[in-house]
Amino acid sequence: QVQLVESGGGLVQAGGSLRLSCTASGGTFSKYTMAWFRQAPGEERAFVAAISGSGANTRNTDSVKGRFTISRDNAKNTVNLQMNSLKPEDTAVYYCAAGQMGVTIVPDYYNYWGQGTRVTVSS
Repeated sequence: QVQLVESGGGLVQAGGSLRLSCTASGGTFSKYTMAWFRQAPGEERAFVAAISGSGANTRNTDSVKGRFTISRDNAKNTVNLQMNSLKPEDTAVYYCAAGQMGVTIVPDYYNYWGQGTRVTVSS
């Protein structure tokens, strides 16, 4: 069983930056694809970014390309999401997820989820 704990959310002005972190325990971290999803009020959970177990492959959703960067440190069992040039539409609860079905945008292919961390971007 893998446990995931997110941190780093908060309130930031538009144009600012935040760095989200997710620490995993209870499994062999490098065997898992790690991903970030987000859920805005009244909307479904949406894919943001994912990174393969080795870190060699990444994928971002179009709306965050050039602004968000996903990375991982397998020695520390952590995955990070560096978010720059934040926009009010980035406001959401951000969830960390782990799975073994490759770098996919499909939430059903991720078996483990954190509790989420809230990001609020003010205009």
